[in-house]
Amino acid sequence: MECYPVAKVGGLADVVGALPKYLNKIEGIEASVIMPWYNKPFVHDHSFEIVFDGWIHQSVHTFQVQVMKERSQTLGFDLYLVKIPGLLDRDNPYGYWDESQQFLAFQHGVLHWLSAMKIRPDILHCHDYHTGLVPFMIENCPEFNFLKGVKTIGTIHNGEYQGQMRWDMANYMPWFYGENYGLLDWNGYINPLATMIKCCHAFNAVSGGYMQELFQNFRGLESLVQQENGKAYGIINGIDTEVWDPATDAFLDFNFSKKDASEGKWKNKKALCEEYGLNPDLPLFSFIGRFAGEKGADLLPKIVEKSIQQTQGRLNVMILGSGEKQIENELKELSGTYSNFALDLGYKEYLSHKIYASSDFLLMPSRVEPCGLNQMYAMRYGTVPIVRYIGGLRDTVEDISTGGSGINFGDATAEDAVNAMHRAMHIYHDHDLMKNLIQSNMDFDFSWDKSAHIYLELYRK
Repeated sequence: MECYPVAKVGGLADVVGALPKYLNKIEGIEASVIMPWYNKPFVHDHSFEIVFDGWIHQSVHTFQVQVMKERSQTLGFDLYLVKIPGLLDRDNPYGYWDESQQFLAFQHGVLHWLSAMKIRPDILHCHDYHTGLVPFMIENCPEFNFLKGVKTIGTIHNGEYQGQMRWDMANYMPWFYGENYGLLDWNGYINPLATMIKCCHAFNAVSGGYMQELFQNFRGLESLVQQENGKAYGIINGIDTEVWDPATDAFLDFNFSKKDASEGKWKNKKALCEEYGLNPDLPLFSFIGRFAGEKGADLLPKIVEKSIQQTQGRLNVMILGSGEKQIENELKELSGTYSNFALDLGYKEYLSHKIYASSDFLLMPSRVEPCGLNQMYAMRYGTVPIVRYIGGLRDTVEDISTGGSGINFGDATAEDAVNAMHRAMHIYHDHDLMKNLIQSNMDFDFSWDKSAHIYLELYRK
């Protein structure tokens, strides 16, 4: 339901905004994105044409469905927005009381449009539970008989969210063959993510490490994914190296390449520290992301306090993010207590780029991390990641003790994270080692070029 730069909440947007662009660079491939219409600047700043205008029925309600196509392929692929007045015409992707109805209407509207216009893709690639019912609807709703047999792939970006809803919501779905209701059911509820796994032709998690974890810990779907393991894959995400390039990044105060990385990072760090009242001569540890338990964000207040106290203030910590109010309030209180702690609340794309370029170390104390993109952005900008050894972080960040370019720690605790920060302090003060880490991190190839070809192999299967 997200696509950068149209609408972004998390990493899903970065993937959907980059993968089709890189697929389209491969000869013979034509990839497009279909997503809901949101009241966002991108929509108003670009030109769209209406390519479909129809109606769908949900229970006793009738809704208009408009499909709008962006005229100039600004993003490197055809972008289609589905607008349903009253449901898909709002400011934000998530957070509404009628989300289940919204997502049902989106899936219904997309399949109604494709069927009515006789558009039959080779593959429909569905992302997360929000589109998890598409593989079921194609095969079990007679309204979409034209699409029957179209291959479907489901990508699990975060198995913590499954879209579970009560069975009375089936009234909002297009009519389906009732004898196949079991494909929708999981423990007495409609579970779109479980349905996607049951009905799609193949599914993948966004890293090999996370795929393995799902077999053991999947919020109740462990037995299902074990049963369907023959069509399970792990494919690590890439990053858009055209957007994330310190040599050309327009958000940075000073651009730099691998050749002048140490000098370039210092200039950016000095500018950022001056803006936020920090001492640029101290190592800068940063966190960027949502304040949610799965990101380990509830540990941040203790991490800030312990790290500053145990080092007698010989480091800086900067945090950019928003989310759970209790975490925000605890961090606000600390920002008034410690002069070497900077806090900026909210989602600010430009500032995240500045922080990656300026930081010496990036903290990721995640409890769950299906892939993680932040560590890849950090390494692209010569920043050393400090990560919990889990999921996609395990696949992408090897500890310096075994020849890698990052720091791993085992448990999602403030103590383990602060101990890792102590290790980082020793690295920071070894100037030759730090310089080598900066350059070796910038050498890593996390581009979508590689991952797009792996997805293409899966499509062809």
